Order: sequence, then C-alpha cells, then structure tokens
Amino acid sequence: MSVQEYLDKHMLSRKIEDAVNAAVRAKTSDPVLFISNHMRKAVPSMITKIKARQILDSRGIPTVEVDLHTNKGVFRASVPSGDSSGTYEAVELRDGDKGMYLGNSVMKAVKNINEKISEALIGMDPKLQSQIDQAMIDLDKTEKKGELGANAILAVSVAACKAGAAEKEVPLYKHIADLSGRTSLALPVPAFTVLSGGKHAVNNLAIQEIMIVPVGAGRFEEALQMGSETYHHLKAVITEKYGALECNVGEDGGLAPNISSLKEGLDLVKEAINRTGYNEKIKIAIDVAATNLCIGTKYDLDFKSPNKSGQNFKSGDDMIDMYKELCAEYPIISIEDPFDREDWEHTKYFSGLGLCQVVGDDLLMSNPKRIERAIQESACNALLLKVNQIGTVTEAIEVVKLARDAHWGVVTSNRCGETEDTFISDLSVGLATGLFKAGAPARGERVIKYNQLLRIEEELGDQAVYVGEDWKQSL
Repeated sequence: MSVQEYLDKHMLSRKIEDAVNAAVRAKTSDPVLFISNHMRKAVPSMITKIKARQILDSRGIPTVEVDLHTNKGVFRASVPSGDSSGTYEAVELRDGDKGMYLGNSVMKAVKNINEKISEALIGMDPKLQSQIDQAMIDLDKTEKKGELGANAILAVSVAACKAGAAEKEVPLYKHIADLSGRTSLALPVPAFTVLSGGKHAVNNLAIQEIMIVPVGAGRFEEALQMGSETYHHLKAVITEKYGALECNVGEDGGLAPNISSLKEGLDLVKEAINRTGYNEKIKIAIDVAATNLCIGTKYDLDFKSPNKSGQNFKSGDDMIDMYKELCAEYPIISIEDPFDREDWEHTKYFSGLGLCQVVGDDLLMSNPKRIERAIQESACNALLLKVNQIGTVTEAIEVVKLARDAHWGVVTSNRCGETEDTFISDLSVGLATGLFKAGAPARGERVIKYNQLLRIEEELGDQAVYVGEDWKQSL
C-alpha cells in the first residue's frame, strides 16, 4: 500500500486538515503537540510494518525475533526452542543447511515473516488477537504450521499481543486476561530447577529436573528469595560432598553434579532446604521426561551411562513402585511425564493413585486432541503449557481453557533454548496458572522472567494475589 493509498483509505488528509484548523482555533502555544495528540485519536489502530531477524537463543542456536510496528510504537518478540520437537506439536521451521549453524539457521522462517506474513497482516488491528492468529493459520494451511513455521507464526503472534496491550493502554497480563475472558489475576508459584539431568546436563542423572516449589511463601517476592537461597545452599552442599568442580550447570541453569541416582539428588535438595529453615514451606517437583528413558516397554535409568549393567531397566510397574516410594519419603507434590508419551495405561493408573499432581508434557505437547484424550481417560491432571508447541497466543489460551474446564492444574513453562523475552511471565499472571517453570534462579534468560513477575507483583500492589498453597486449584 502506497502512502497516498494509506492516507486515502483512512481519510487522513482530511483529518490532518481538521487537526490544523482545531489548533488554530484553540490558539495553542504548542500547535505541534496539539496536532499530534489530535491525530493520535484520529489515526486507526493498525499494524504498519513487520520485520523479522535471526538471533541466538540461550544455547547459541538460532531462533526468530520480530519487530512489529503500529501507530503506538515497535513491539518485539522472540521464540524459545526445545531440545527436540514431538510428533504432535507445531513444526519449528529450520533451514537444514549444514554449512549454516550446523543446519539450525531459521532464515526460511524469517523470510516467511518478512514477505508472506507481513503482507497478510499489514493494516490489521493488533487488539484483534484471534483474527491475527487465524489469518496466519489460514495462510499456512497445514495442521502443524509446517509451511510458514510455528516459530515464525508464534513470534508474530506474541508481538501482536504486546502491541494489542499497548493500543488498549493496559499491562500485557491484563490484556491476556481480557483475551481469555478472565476477570481475576494471580501470581504463580515458581518451580525452580535446582538440579539438572537427562538431556539437559552432562551427568548420569537420568531424569531431567528436580525442582523446588515454595508454596508456603506469602508473596512471589518471598518465593523468589526462598528459591535463590536454597539454590546457593545446594551449591554449598555439592561443594562439600563432591568438590567445587562438580558445581556445573545444565541448560536450564540447574546444578549438575555427576550423581548416580534420583535418590542421591533428592537427598542433596532435601539437605539444602533443611539449611534454609524453610522446611515446611518448600516442596519438591520432578520432571522425569520418561520418553527419553524408554526403550520398547522398559525404562533405562542408566541411559546416559557408557557402562550399562542392565540392572536399572525398569518396567512401567517398577516405575510406579519407585514413584510410590519417592512420594512417601520426600515432599514431592508434582511429577511431570512419569512415563513415555505413548504409555497411557501406566500414566492413567499412576494418576489415579492421587499421590501427587501428574503433569503431561510429552504426553500432551499442548495439543488439543491429546489433551481431550487425556481428559476423557483421566490420564493426568495437569497441563504443561509450552506456547511454542501450539504456535499462537489464541490457541494457548484455548488449551488452558480446556484444562481448566477439566479441573486440571496448569504449569506455564519455558524451554531449554530461551531468549530474553518475558512474555510467559505475563501469560502466567493473565491466565492465573498455578505453577511457573523458567529454570533455575540463575542465568539471565531465566532470571529475567522471574524478575518480570516481581515487577508485576509490585505494579498490582494491594491487588496482587500469590496462589501459594492454592497452586493446584483451578482458579
């Protein structure tokens, strides 16, 4: 659209003339400011430009960043990435050229934004999130967003959401709440990664994460303090037991000593919590990521060890017995992906025991069809929300509604490949999800998300609600 076409479409030439005449009549001492304010009300809210680029995530791997321009300004968003993409999640488009970032460059996705998506969205009102997201879905025409790339679509979707909030002159979390039809806001309980294993760390711990969950805090600010203090006490415990060289960190910032068993890791975390004095206020959660351990119908708890004895191969029933024992011995309130993503029967049976919250990540992949099946079969009782698995803000809101209607818990989650974008912090508050995973209370790409929740709590003031002990309720 040319400048003249733009002016004609919105009758701006006439509106400019009216603004000048109004300034003359008002005899204002600052006619430029007067006309600017007049035109700000006259110019319709719209997307005027979209520009994408390739940047690096926290692992040094390329990802997509977008600048979306409106009359209000420029709104930036960048998308995270996981270690691997599941069969049922939206497709992350990468170039595959081994001569560029080992095949991980995202210039095809960037080009799709700059040429195809931009052309489709210019002139749209950024407040109309569902229409913007649907326009991109229609443009893509594939079930899993494989034509344009979910990374391309999500970057624009998030940037548009930020622009929509600015157009309404409300905080981003309030805009998200409005989009979802919610009237209440809540600060989530952070689930801090303190020990990393699985594919996220170079050690022999089979499961992916051990987390601490400060449900007993009175405010998010207090919860963050508890998390930080426990993390540093844990570092001291590891140094005392294994030496300072064992204080490595995984991709999520969790400490990664070369421990040999889950119980050994839980004992370390339990000792760190004891040293803080927060014993009754901090609980434990674990992310097994059991799909990574699964070989056929067995689970290999030595899957990372070069010297396998075969003694740590466990059946689904053996895993259930292990979880029963762990829940009895440690204050575990949540287990994520306790079984393979296709092991519905064991997941369903374990969830039915009611020992703890059972979170579906690889089981669900934020996919509506998988979520609906899990609801029908009572296969788990909580959704792990990863926005890049579904691909748009609107669809993320819809799957949270699905989970909430089933009286499930919701955990808003980061990815191992993160950026400086804090969108998920506002998303968690706007959707009032019970738990929030952004990794360790360390490393910039993790802490920036926790710090954003601090700012939101401060901004809400007396209206701030920290879910605390009510983390599991469907709010």
